[in-house]
Amino acid sequence: MQIGPYKLKNNLILAPMAGVTDRPFRQLCRSLGAGMAVSEMVSSNSLLWGSEKTRRRADHSGEEEPRSVQIMGADPQMMAEAARYNADNGAQIIDINMGCPAKKVCSVAAGSALMRDESMVGQILGAVVDAVDVPVTLKIRTGWDRESRNGLQIAKIAENSGIQALAVHGRTRADGYSGEAEYETIATIKQEIGIPVIANGDISSPQKAAEVLELTAADALMVGRAAQGRPWIFRSILHYLESGELLPEPTTAEVRNLLVSHLKNLYEFYGERTGVRVARKHISWYSKGQRHGAAFRQLVNHVESSEEQLHMTNDFFEQIIQFEEELAA
Repeated sequence: MQIGPYKLKNNLILAPMAGVTDRPFRQLCRSLGAGMAVSEMVSSNSLLWGSEKTRRRADHSGEEEPRSVQIMGADPQMMAEAARYNADNGAQIIDINMGCPAKKVCSVAAGSALMRDESMVGQILGAVVDAVDVPVTLKIRTGWDRESRNGLQIAKIAENSGIQALAVHGRTRADGYSGEAEYETIATIKQEIGIPVIANGDISSPQKAAEVLELTAADALMVGRAAQGRPWIFRSILHYLESGELLPEPTTAEVRNLLVSHLKNLYEFYGERTGVRVARKHISWYSKGQRHGAAFRQLVNHVESSEEQLHMTNDFFEQIIQFEEELAA
């Protein structure tokens, strides 16, 4: 999988997710097999660029190449300026968000709302491609709603505008994240355009990854929600695609060690107060399905110090490990 001058080490990509794909999570997923990890979306509003939140989102210190940053907005010139700003600050690939279904994004005619205005899509893509020397990629959905699946038309506009790879989520904006993703539109887009196509949506297991690759003939796969609390999914998918064999799930001790390391990186990146708050969602995801997980989450979500949060997390997993050892004895 090649994007501009960058050859990815494999065809698995971590999807951009607001509030999730910060630098610690991107680095974790890269270490566990992701060939590329796209940042949280950065607003094209220059008034926000000096904010602490935006500075953190544009922080790529120590990250592997290529560093891909997603930008979001609805004005061609503002998007061009945002692309230049991020390229000047270390982004090696600029990704444009035309796939986000969130109301607060679509209400300002950004994200997947842009798919309703094909003329504006062309203007934005052209302005961003012209503004930077780095490759520009695009993320879309199959359409605004099921009556207007215009993903193929948008894909052709993207190719003609100089976009160098296209990620397609197999749902319309109206679908949100409900129902099941459909891959027929992605397959059609892949057949009709010459740039790399990345399939996205409901890729939650190694078997599903292989199925989606076969159904769509896509060049790469993008994994989002399935990596939350399961960052090793990239390693599992890679192994299955290469060998046809399923890797065993990580042991409880491995999960505990990954989570503890992740939490420490969050505290270092965000600082104590924010780090503890950001960590809560990850602790919830990692502990989902674990014995007494709900009771643990209820307790740990009220903790305010990193020391206590770490201590409770360690204790929780240690109790599960002891229980498993007793069962096995």
